[in-house]
Amino acid sequence: MNFERIPGQQEIKAKLIRSVKEERVSHAQLFAGPEGCGSMALALAYARYISCENRTDHDSCGTCKSCVKYEKLIHPDLHFVFPVIKGKKVTDPVSDNYLEEWREFVRKSPYFNFNNWMDSIEVGNAQGMIFASEASEIIKKLSLKTFESDFKIMIIWLPEKMHQATANKLLKMIEEPPEKTLFLLVSEEPDKVIPTILSRCQLVKIPSFTGMAIEKYLLNRFNITAGKAADLSRVSNGNITRAIELIENEDYSVANLERFKSLMRFAWKRDIISLINWSEEIASTGREAQKNFITFALRLLRENLMLSLGQLKNRLVYLAGDEADFSGKFHPSVNQTNIYPLNEELNLVYSHIESNGNAKIIFLDLALKVTRLIR
Repeated sequence: MNFERIPGQQEIKAKLIRSVKEERVSHAQLFAGPEGCGSMALALAYARYISCENRTDHDSCGTCKSCVKYEKLIHPDLHFVFPVIKGKKVTDPVSDNYLEEWREFVRKSPYFNFNNWMDSIEVGNAQGMIFASEASEIIKKLSLKTFESDFKIMIIWLPEKMHQATANKLLKMIEEPPEKTLFLLVSEEPDKVIPTILSRCQLVKIPSFTGMAIEKYLLNRFNITAGKAADLSRVSNGNITRAIELIENEDYSVANLERFKSLMRFAWKRDIISLINWSEEIASTGREAQKNFITFALRLLRENLMLSLGQLKNRLVYLAGDEADFSGKFHPSVNQTNIYPLNEELNLVYSHIESNGNAKIIFLDLALKVTRLIR
């Protein structure tokens, strides 16, 4: 990944390139931006530019041995840390246990989210995080001298998923890193990164993509019409990952929409037996799938509230296809009276699922409360 292949974000690209040319590269930087803003792509392009042997004024050369290895994500001085899961064979997992899967996943597209990664490694009922065992691996890797480049670069994706013990062990290394060592932390929720690490990093704020940048990217990558690309870019609201998902993973979105429609239909009818069956069905899916559904439901409720408030004419509603068709009839059920308790209940479910609560009880409780709130 180089800067040229990232749509838009010209101001951020120029800032990163300028820091290298002026030799003002901070040893610890936090790339912070909302999901789908291209923060991982920018971190990869930045690391590649720093390590490039024949960099130009605007980008890495793409042909030197460093760039060739970066393209395959196999450069010996490039290291990754990312959330993983515990399995039967690996009780103390570290990122290296999933390195091959990670390389294949990132090479496919640098625009992804946590749920995409969890789905790719088939987590089942496990939850992904950066476990305490990772700290020793990081310290061991970064204590070695560089192999080929001037810098060792450690990219930590989603430091907000880092175990407290890992974060505590890394504090001193981030504050006083070994010579020629760079930390690039890529976060979607910087407010959840522990403050002591946050305070030791230079913040690089990354905005969402513009609609024009997403539209151009979709037209270049996918065989779709200009009209569809324009619709998707608007609906994605600056989130390039969502735009890609709407094209590539229609089945996944359809499944979440059907679950949402069933919940609301049974709740409106006060069909308790069907609500019990619904809660058991969603409880049988993995925890990451359950959290993904909650995230989907929160977004759909927001869009339906905007419809109820008459914001369609102001282009503040980001719906298309089946979601738009369903919401056209459903939105009167969402209003300023019930939106706050509905959001509160959904966020509570997300928190309980993360805490490994009993999914059947959690979702049945949600279903019964929705029955009271939706009418």
